[in-house]
Amino acid sequence: MDKITLSAEGLTRRFGYRRVFDGLQFECSAGESLCIAGPNGSGKSTLLRIIAGLLAPTSGEVRLLVQGKPADEAVRRSLTRLVSPEANLYDELSGFENLGFLCSVSGRSCTRSEMGEVLDRVGLRDRGKDLFGAYSSGMKQRLKYAASLLSSPPVLLLDEPTANLDEVGKEMVYGVMLEQLKHGLLIFATNEEDELRFGGKFVQLG
Repeated sequence: MDKITLSAEGLTRRFGYRRVFDGLQFECSAGESLCIAGPNGSGKSTLLRIIAGLLAPTSGEVRLLVQGKPADEAVRRSLTRLVSPEANLYDELSGFENLGFLCSVSGRSCTRSEMGEVLDRVGLRDRGKDLFGAYSSGMKQRLKYAASLLSSPPVLLLDEPTANLDEVGKEMVYGVMLEQLKHGLLIFATNEEDELRFGGKFVQLG
């Protein structure tokens, strides 16, 4: 397991005059999980986007140390994967094609066999040739998890991990969360009480 530590210092975000959160501090390392808890509208998704490098904080900073050395913004983004109900893939591409595209843009070479394996793990083995646009909301969420499994990111960010999933899908996600802790760090945002048990450290918003 790589030595990876992610920390935030004085993290503040405002939208106009509205303060979403102010002065947040936290730290977690590979093998640990951080749960961002709070009601809807409390800023959980905003905080995840800042951690992922997709949104700048109003003040404060997020730092990622790899083997004790600071990683720049580009490296942090390359080592991080965000799975979110809002993030979308391409409707006009099949499940296999979406996974292949994500591999190519991340500079990886993924075989058809590797893609089939992760599709099997998320219960989409027989639907890999179907267009993403024809998937149900739950199937779309499963494919996003397949993409994260394929990349094995050192830092996995989950926004509402089990949104749009049935009980079988939820168990699949719980397995992904536990597996992540074997090789990296896990940060997830939820307001579901049942998911709080996966948190080792907590940031409470709202």
